[in-house]
Amino acid sequence: MRIGIIGAGALGGTFAVLLARAGHDVEVTARGAGLEAIRSGGIRLTGGFGDAAATVAADEVLTRRPELVLVCTKAQDAEAAITANAALIDGVPVVVVQNGLDGVDTASRLLPASSCMGVLSIIAANYTEPGVVRVTTTAASYLGRGEGPADEECTRIAALLSEAVPVIAIGNFRGAQWTKLVVNMVNAVPAIVGRSVQDVIGDRRLRRVVTASMRECVRTGVARGIRFGSLQGLANGRLRLFARLPLAVGQVLPWLMARRMGRVPNLGSTQQSVRRGQATEVDFLNGAVVREASAAGIDAPVNRALVDLVHEVERSGHLPAARVLAATGV
Repeated sequence: MRIGIIGAGALGGTFAVLLARAGHDVEVTARGAGLEAIRSGGIRLTGGFGDAAATVAADEVLTRRPELVLVCTKAQDAEAAITANAALIDGVPVVVVQNGLDGVDTASRLLPASSCMGVLSIIAANYTEPGVVRVTTTAASYLGRGEGPADEECTRIAALLSEAVPVIAIGNFRGAQWTKLVVNMVNAVPAIVGRSVQDVIGDRRLRRVVTASMRECVRTGVARGIRFGSLQGLANGRLRLFARLPLAVGQVLPWLMARRMGRVPNLGSTQQSVRRGQATEVDFLNGAVVREASAAGIDAPVNRALVDLVHEVERSGHLPAARVLAATGV
């Protein structure tokens, strides 16, 4: 199948290599040094899925009409990237592989003739060198849309992608997006202090901040009437219980998440953007919690503080742990 991948970073590069290895005809979009590296040497993948390389067509926009599109940009880049490719891909099935809550809605708005769905990926991958991706944690990805059961098209496309990498069609995708948002609360603090996710969660003081941001996210979802989807061992009942626990007890949740990551340092997607000198997607992660809380008539002060700190890091570099503790009041 001809598959177009918009955005060949950590996840886009991973999917590109694995889909090409499975025999699909893959074209990717990239920019700058990443595009130059892919044109000259392809994409190299190491780590959890094995060592592999793929020579794929690459340009700033797709040059041929695909049969399936994966949008793998950062959340803040999605609208511009989809718009740049819209004339070629509108009417083609589109899978948005992205953090945050808005990706599928954005694609559906910009591509009215396309059938749009989303993928939640738990794969952890580092992309700190152009054209090279290191997978630090393997996991299944989850595909769906809306709040109902998985439909026939979602099941079919999940099976197709599973020829290359495990993808499971799920129901209540909207609820699963919220569960993934809770998981993504581990990103901000490592980016602020310049340490791995495992190192941050191993620090008792910083683990409290991560726990507080996760609990705030769950409480916001509850206030918005969300039924959390099952993802990575987390489900609606367990998360609602977590939201009621004292902070000291709730710390077991991020601690267990760090254990699943293994020993290879996981930088987190937000810190990887900082290291590349790029804007982060914090406004679509912690910032989404702040906006959703406001819509529910409640406050999210920990996540609001983390958004401000990440933006400060984008401008001037990493900050000491003391700044995180003082700003969040945890």
